[in-house]
Amino acid sequence: MTAFAGFVASRERGWVTTALIRWFVGKYQVNMAEAANPDITAYPTFNAFFTRALKPGARPLAQAALVCPVDGAISQLGAIDRDQIFQAKGHHYSTTALLGGDAALAAHYQDGHFATIYLSPKDYHRIHMPCDGRLSRMIYVPGALFSVNPVTARGVPGLFARNERVVCVFESARGPFVLVLVGATIVGSMATVWHGVVNPPRSKAVREWRYPASGQPEVVLNQGDEMGRFLLGSTVVMLFPKGSLRFNPDWAHGASVRLGEAMASDA
Repeated sequence: MTAFAGFVASRERGWVTTALIRWFVGKYQVNMAEAANPDITAYPTFNAFFTRALKPGARPLAQAALVCPVDGAISQLGAIDRDQIFQAKGHHYSTTALLGGDAALAAHYQDGHFATIYLSPKDYHRIHMPCDGRLSRMIYVPGALFSVNPVTARGVPGLFARNERVVCVFESARGPFVLVLVGATIVGSMATVWHGVVNPPRSKAVREWRYPASGQPEVVLNQGDEMGRFLLGSTVVMLFPKGSLRFNPDWAHGASVRLGEAMASDA
Protein backbone atom coordinates (compact mmCIF):
# COMPACT_ATOMS: atom_id res chain seq x y z
CA MET A 1 0.00 0.00 0.00
CA THR A 2 2.84 2.38 0.85
CA ALA A 3 4.65 1.56 -2.41
CA PHE A 4 1.44 2.17 -4.37
CA ALA A 5 0.81 5.47 -2.60
CA GLY A 6 4.36 6.57 -3.41
CA PHE A 7 3.87 5.61 -7.05
CA VAL A 8 0.61 7.55 -7.36
CA ALA A 9 1.97 10.61 -5.53
CA SER A 10 4.96 10.89 -7.86
CA ARG A 11 3.04 10.69 -11.15
CA GLU A 12 1.84 13.63 -13.23
CA ARG A 13 -1.88 13.07 -13.78
CA GLY A 14 -3.11 16.49 -14.87
CA TRP A 15 -6.67 17.20 -13.73
CA VAL A 16 -6.66 14.02 -11.63
CA THR A 17 -3.70 15.32 -9.62
CA THR A 18 -5.36 18.73 -9.22
CA ALA A 19 -8.60 17.10 -8.07
CA LEU A 20 -6.71 15.00 -5.51
CA ILE A 21 -4.87 18.05 -4.19
CA ARG A 22 -8.11 20.06 -3.99
CA TRP A 23 -9.78 17.24 -2.03
CA PHE A 24 -6.76 16.96 0.31
CA VAL A 25 -6.67 20.71 0.99
CA GLY A 26 -10.37 20.68 1.88
CA LYS A 27 -10.22 17.47 3.90
CA TYR A 28 -7.28 18.54 6.08
CA GLN A 29 -7.76 22.32 6.00
CA VAL A 30 -4.32 22.99 4.54
CA ASN A 31 -3.41 26.68 4.70
CA MET A 32 -2.32 27.38 1.13
CA ALA A 33 -2.00 31.11 1.87
CA GLU A 34 1.37 30.28 3.49
CA ALA A 35 2.67 28.46 0.42
CA ALA A 36 5.21 30.06 -1.87
CA ASN A 37 2.82 29.08 -4.67
CA PRO A 38 -0.79 28.97 -3.41
CA ASP A 39 -2.17 27.89 -6.81
CA ILE A 40 -3.02 24.18 -6.48
CA THR A 41 -3.20 23.80 -10.26
CA ALA A 42 0.52 24.67 -10.48
CA TYR A 43 1.66 21.43 -8.80
CA PRO A 44 2.42 18.70 -11.38
CA THR A 45 2.40 15.86 -8.81
CA PHE A 46 0.95 15.27 -5.38
CA ASN A 47 4.49 15.03 -3.99
CA ALA A 48 5.29 18.49 -5.38
CA PHE A 49 2.27 19.82 -3.49
CA PHE A 50 2.98 17.88 -0.32
CA THR A 51 6.58 19.13 -0.11
CA ARG A 52 5.64 22.67 -1.15
CA ALA A 53 7.85 25.55 -0.02
CA LEU A 54 6.60 28.31 2.27
CA LYS A 55 6.57 32.01 1.47
CA PRO A 56 9.74 33.83 2.54
CA GLY A 57 9.32 35.03 6.11
CA ALA A 58 6.44 32.64 6.88
CA ARG A 59 8.48 31.01 9.68
CA PRO A 60 10.87 33.53 11.29
CA LEU A 61 13.56 32.04 13.52
CA ALA A 62 13.45 32.75 17.24
CA GLN A 63 16.57 33.87 19.07
CA ALA A 64 17.23 30.53 20.75
CA ALA A 65 19.98 27.91 21.02
CA LEU A 66 17.63 25.37 19.44
CA VAL A 67 14.60 26.14 17.29
CA CYS A 68 11.78 23.83 16.32
CA PRO A 69 12.71 22.03 13.06
CA VAL A 70 9.17 21.34 11.81
CA ASP A 71 5.49 22.20 11.99
CA GLY A 72 3.65 19.57 14.02
CA ALA A 73 2.50 18.47 17.46
CA ILE A 74 4.65 17.35 20.37
CA SER A 75 4.35 13.62 20.92
CA GLN A 76 6.72 13.58 23.90
CA LEU A 77 9.83 15.37 25.15
CA GLY A 78 12.09 15.43 28.16
CA ALA A 79 14.99 13.59 29.75
CA ILE A 80 16.35 10.26 28.52
CA ASP A 81 16.40 7.85 31.52
CA ARG A 82 19.78 6.17 31.06
CA ASP A 83 19.06 4.85 27.56
CA GLN A 84 15.25 4.82 27.72
CA ILE A 85 13.06 7.21 25.73
CA PHE A 86 9.46 7.72 26.82
CA GLN A 87 6.95 6.99 24.04
CA ALA A 88 3.59 6.89 25.85
CA LYS A 89 2.17 5.60 29.12
CA GLY A 90 3.59 2.11 29.62
CA HIS A 91 5.89 2.30 26.59
CA HIS A 92 9.59 3.12 26.35
CA TYR A 93 12.26 2.27 23.78
CA SER A 94 16.04 2.42 23.86
CA THR A 95 18.33 4.87 22.13
CA THR A 96 20.29 1.90 20.78
CA ALA A 97 17.19 0.44 19.14
CA LEU A 98 16.24 3.83 17.67
CA LEU A 99 19.73 4.26 16.19
CA GLY A 100 19.72 0.92 14.41
CA GLY A 101 21.59 -1.07 17.06
CA ASP A 102 24.62 1.24 17.25
CA ALA A 103 25.40 1.13 20.98
CA ALA A 104 28.49 3.32 20.64
CA LEU A 105 26.48 6.09 18.98
CA ALA A 106 23.66 5.69 21.52
CA ALA A 107 26.12 6.08 24.41
CA HIS A 108 26.54 9.77 23.52
CA TYR A 109 22.91 10.34 24.55
CA GLN A 110 22.94 8.45 27.87
CA ASP A 111 20.84 10.53 30.30
CA GLY A 112 20.47 13.17 27.60
CA HIS A 113 17.37 14.84 26.19
CA PHE A 114 14.86 14.01 23.47
CA ALA A 115 11.92 15.53 21.64
CA THR A 116 9.46 13.72 19.38
CA ILE A 117 7.26 15.73 16.99
CA TYR A 118 4.43 14.30 14.88
CA LEU A 119 3.66 15.85 11.50
CA SER A 120 -0.02 15.55 10.56
CA PRO A 121 -1.27 15.53 6.95
CA LYS A 122 -2.05 19.28 7.02
CA ASP A 123 1.44 20.29 8.15
CA TYR A 124 4.37 21.68 6.18
CA HIS A 125 6.57 18.64 5.51
CA ARG A 126 10.07 19.96 5.11
CA ILE A 127 12.50 19.51 8.02
CA HIS A 128 14.95 22.22 9.02
CA MET A 129 17.99 22.50 11.26
CA PRO A 130 17.43 23.28 14.97
CA CYS A 131 20.93 24.78 15.12
CA ASP A 132 24.09 25.04 13.03
CA GLY A 133 25.52 21.60 12.33
CA ARG A 134 28.04 19.57 10.36
CA LEU A 135 26.84 16.20 9.08
CA SER A 136 28.99 13.22 10.10
CA ARG A 137 26.82 10.16 9.39
CA MET A 138 23.53 9.06 7.84
CA ILE A 139 22.07 5.63 8.62
CA TYR A 140 19.09 4.01 6.89
CA VAL A 141 17.38 1.54 9.22
CA PRO A 142 14.80 -0.80 7.64
CA GLY A 143 11.65 -1.51 9.59
CA ALA A 144 7.89 -1.72 9.73
CA LEU A 145 5.51 0.95 8.50
CA PHE A 146 3.03 1.35 11.33
CA SER A 147 0.99 4.52 11.43
CA VAL A 148 2.60 7.05 13.81
CA ASN A 149 -0.46 9.03 14.85
CA PRO A 150 -1.07 9.64 18.58
CA VAL A 151 -3.42 6.65 18.91
CA THR A 152 -0.83 4.26 17.47
CA ALA A 153 1.92 5.78 19.59
CA ARG A 154 -0.10 4.85 22.67
CA GLY A 155 -0.73 1.30 21.47
CA VAL A 156 2.34 -0.03 19.63
CA PRO A 157 5.35 -0.75 21.90
CA GLY A 158 8.65 0.67 20.64
CA LEU A 159 6.91 2.22 17.64
CA PHE A 160 9.60 4.70 16.62
CA ALA A 161 12.38 2.11 17.02
CA ARG A 162 10.45 -0.43 14.91
CA ASN A 163 9.46 1.69 11.91
CA GLU A 164 11.70 2.39 8.93
CA ARG A 165 13.84 5.46 9.62
CA VAL A 166 16.74 7.64 8.53
CA VAL A 167 19.18 8.64 11.28
CA CYS A 168 21.14 11.87 10.64
CA VAL A 169 24.07 12.55 12.98
CA PHE A 170 25.46 16.07 13.30
CA GLU A 171 28.24 17.81 15.17
CA SER A 172 27.59 21.28 16.56
CA ALA A 173 29.17 23.88 18.82
CA ARG A 174 27.18 22.44 21.73
CA GLY A 175 28.07 18.82 20.94
CA PRO A 176 26.62 16.03 18.80
CA PHE A 177 22.92 15.67 18.09
CA VAL A 178 20.71 13.37 16.07
CA LEU A 179 17.67 13.98 13.87
CA VAL A 180 15.74 10.79 13.13
CA LEU A 181 13.18 10.84 10.31
CA VAL A 182 10.66 8.07 11.06
CA GLY A 183 8.63 6.51 8.26
CA ALA A 184 5.03 5.33 8.51
CA THR A 185 2.13 3.85 6.59
CA ILE A 186 1.72 5.67 3.24
CA VAL A 187 5.04 7.53 3.65
CA GLY A 188 6.28 7.15 0.08
CA SER A 189 9.86 8.13 0.89
CA MET A 190 12.23 10.30 2.89
CA ALA A 191 14.85 12.59 1.38
CA THR A 192 17.73 14.77 2.55
CA VAL A 193 19.18 17.84 0.85
CA TRP A 194 22.66 16.28 0.55
CA HIS A 195 21.62 12.82 -0.66
CA GLY A 196 18.23 13.16 -2.30
CA VAL A 197 15.69 10.34 -1.89
CA VAL A 198 16.99 7.77 0.61
CA ASN A 199 14.15 5.29 0.19
CA PRO A 200 13.13 3.71 -2.09
CA PRO A 201 14.96 1.52 -2.71
CA ARG A 202 13.94 -0.21 0.51
CA SER A 203 16.64 -2.52 1.83
CA LYS A 204 16.40 -5.29 4.42
CA ALA A 205 19.81 -4.31 5.78
CA VAL A 206 21.07 -1.23 7.61
CA ARG A 207 22.92 1.12 5.22
CA GLU A 208 25.34 3.83 6.35
CA TRP A 209 27.08 6.82 4.80
CA ARG A 210 30.00 8.70 6.39
CA TYR A 211 30.67 12.38 5.75
CA PRO A 212 32.46 14.06 4.23
CA ALA A 213 32.44 11.47 1.47
CA SER A 214 35.73 10.88 -0.32
CA GLY A 215 36.59 13.87 -2.49
CA GLN A 216 33.45 15.74 -1.43
CA PRO A 217 33.14 18.91 0.67
CA GLU A 218 31.70 18.85 4.17
CA VAL A 219 27.94 19.12 4.57
CA VAL A 220 27.47 22.15 6.81
CA LEU A 221 24.01 23.58 7.45
CA ASN A 222 22.96 26.68 9.35
CA GLN A 223 20.15 26.98 11.86
CA GLY A 224 16.87 27.09 9.93
CA ASP A 225 18.28 25.58 6.73
CA GLU A 226 16.25 22.79 5.15
CA MET A 227 17.84 19.39 5.82
CA GLY A 228 15.21 16.98 4.50
CA ARG A 229 11.58 16.25 3.74
CA PHE A 230 8.91 13.62 4.00
CA LEU A 231 7.05 12.61 0.86
CA LEU A 232 3.83 11.91 2.78
CA GLY A 233 4.80 12.78 6.32
CA SER A 234 5.55 11.23 9.64
CA THR A 235 7.58 11.94 12.80
CA VAL A 236 10.92 13.46 13.79
CA VAL A 237 12.82 12.32 16.91
CA MET A 238 15.71 14.46 18.17
CA LEU A 239 18.40 13.36 20.62
CA PHE A 240 20.76 15.66 22.51
CA PRO A 241 23.56 14.71 24.94
CA LYS A 242 23.49 15.12 28.69
CA GLY A 243 23.84 18.74 29.72
CA SER A 244 22.00 21.84 30.86
CA LEU A 245 19.41 21.86 28.10
CA ARG A 246 16.10 23.48 29.07
CA PHE A 247 13.06 23.01 26.84
CA ASN A 248 10.67 25.86 26.14
CA PRO A 249 8.30 25.88 29.17
CA ASP A 250 5.33 26.24 26.80
CA TRP A 251 6.17 22.92 25.18
CA ALA A 252 4.13 19.98 26.46
CA HIS A 253 2.63 16.72 25.22
CA GLY A 254 0.08 17.39 22.49
CA ALA A 255 0.96 21.05 21.98
CA SER A 256 1.09 22.39 18.43
CA VAL A 257 4.47 23.80 17.41
CA ARG A 258 5.79 25.62 14.36
CA LEU A 259 9.07 25.68 12.54
CA GLY A 260 11.41 28.36 13.90
CA GLU A 261 9.87 28.87 17.33
CA ALA A 262 12.11 28.54 20.38
CA MET A 263 12.57 24.89 21.32
CA ALA A 264 15.27 24.97 23.98
CA SER A 265 17.99 26.99 25.57
CA ASP A 266 21.10 26.29 27.59
CA ALA A 267 20.17 26.66 31.23
